[in-house]
Amino acid sequence: MKRGILAALLLLCGMGTAFAAAPATPLDAFKGQKGVIDIAGGTAHIPVMKEAAKQIMEANPDVRITVAGGGSGVGVQKVGEGIVQIGNTGRALKPAEVEKYGLVTFPFAIDGVAVAVNPANKVAGLTKAQIKDIFSGKVANWKDVGGADAAISLYVREDGSGTRETFEERAMDKGTSAAGANVVNSNGAMKTAISQDPNAIGYVGIGHLDKSIKGVNVDGMAPSQENAASGQYTVTRLLYMNTKGEPQGITKGFVDYIFTPAGQEIVSKAGYIPYVKK
Repeated sequence: MKRGILAALLLLCGMGTAFAAAPATPLDAFKGQKGVIDIAGGTAHIPVMKEAAKQIMEANPDVRITVAGGGSGVGVQKVGEGIVQIGNTGRALKPAEVEKYGLVTFPFAIDGVAVAVNPANKVAGLTKAQIKDIFSGKVANWKDVGGADAAISLYVREDGSGTRETFEERAMDKGTSAAGANVVNSNGAMKTAISQDPNAIGYVGIGHLDKSIKGVNVDGMAPSQENAASGQYTVTRLLYMNTKGEPQGITKGFVDYIFTPAGQEIVSKAGYIPYVKK
């Protein structure tokens, strides 16, 4: 009997040790931490940043995280000038930006940039040559590319936008958008404009496609994250978090959290492909 009790006690002690040695969750890194992380920049990043911030702040209310847009150029400027701790860009940093501000960059997601039209538009696909002609202003009527006899309403992103830079480099072979195009300042604003204008055409991150707008096939290839990840859809980019110098404290904790399984799940649910940290 005594031997049975002793065995049971030893088993319980072993279980207690096992429980104590169980791996910590990614959010445990924020236990006992206090402070503020301000994030700004590329608008494609916002869903990921907000969800990660929500999870972290729910786990530790003493950490406060704010997330704002503004575009890639704003992200570089604000983090470089020390206004925010993380500046997001939808493009790689330029050597001059790294040199001027001493920035460190962290690519965390693969995103495609989709050509988008109003759902009522019967045009379902365009060639790359047609896209270049439309966005350069050479083609100005939908009938010239298989659509209705109606003037094309052209929408582009603002200067400094990582989405615009990727689109002009990859879809337009480093061409320039028509000077008379309507300019919008975020993926959200682009979606609103296209959804309300039956003759509109513009572009958004693939992760922003939904029923309010229609993604257009490019050279027969559908704009999907799966096709972007496989390399079949070529209008793609990486999304980056950038810090001024190596991140420290809770800022480092936030960057690291994005690369954990929990963070990668956030990236996937936002419609992007997680980028494996190298």
